[in-house]
Amino acid sequence: MTLVKSKPNGNGNLFPRLINDFFDNDFFNYGLADLNKNFLRNGQSLVPSVNISENNKDFTIELAAPGLEKNDFKIEVDNGLLNVSAEKKNEEKEEKENYCRREFSYQSFSRSFVIPDNSVPDKIDAHYQDGILKLTLPKKEVTLTSPKKEIKVS
Repeated sequence: MTLVKSKPNGNGNLFPRLINDFFDNDFFNYGLADLNKNFLRNGQSLVPSVNISENNKDFTIELAAPGLEKNDFKIEVDNGLLNVSAEKKNEEKEEKENYCRREFSYQSFSRSFVIPDNSVPDKIDAHYQDGILKLTLPKKEVTLTSPKKEIKVS
């Protein structure tokens, strides 16, 4: 199984890298890092940690995505790619006599994986429990031995 890699800002422009380096320091990301330590900074997006394992029957992909719900995920198979994304929006509003407080939060990610040739994409199974999204990709049954065939000499 191959992970599809994204390109960081490698277009050679120094100015965007300077701006990103400035705003990516701990001062600006302090609250974000404390809220969710399972997400890593990858360019401009947050990406969950992933474990991929294989056994004789299937491939297993586990994504660490705490704080989300089952209906936040979107999982698609397209042209040999397994695309996993999630989006969650939250808004809190408190109105009192002297003030109005509104807080917004937005969390999203997207990851893509190349589906192995020996898997069955139509039978991918997904479960989300305790902050872990577990995807199971069953393998095709391969018979290593062919049935015995007798050939007559003419």
